[in-house]
Amino acid sequence: MTTPSNRSRRAGSDPRALADLDGIGPAMLADFRRLEVPDVATLARQEPHALYDRLCRLTGVRQDPCVLDTFCCAVAQARDPGLPAAQRKWWWWSRRRKGEPTGRRRGRAG
Repeated sequence: MTTPSNRSRRAGSDPRALADLDGIGPAMLADFRRLEVPDVATLARQEPHALYDRLCRLTGVRQDPCVLDTFCCAVAQARDPGLPAAQRKWWWWSRRRKGEPTGRRRGRAG
């Protein structure tokens, strides 16, 4: 028989806690609880836009788009523990959503 605690143990194969992910603080942890995302392994199986849409429905408020960016960032980290440092920042995902350049350009033009 599968119980919620059994599912959590099975899903919890990733040793990282949600709070270990870059950009995840108390407010996002509360959102993950509201969305019934208990751990990193569960988060890795989620779709960021679906999380965002669900949170908007649950709260009855259109959340700031930066919440979507944070979900994108968190899911990417959950799926790839070796994600480059720049991509572990929600603002990288914000620039991507807006169609802005996401990489740093160094060197001289010409």
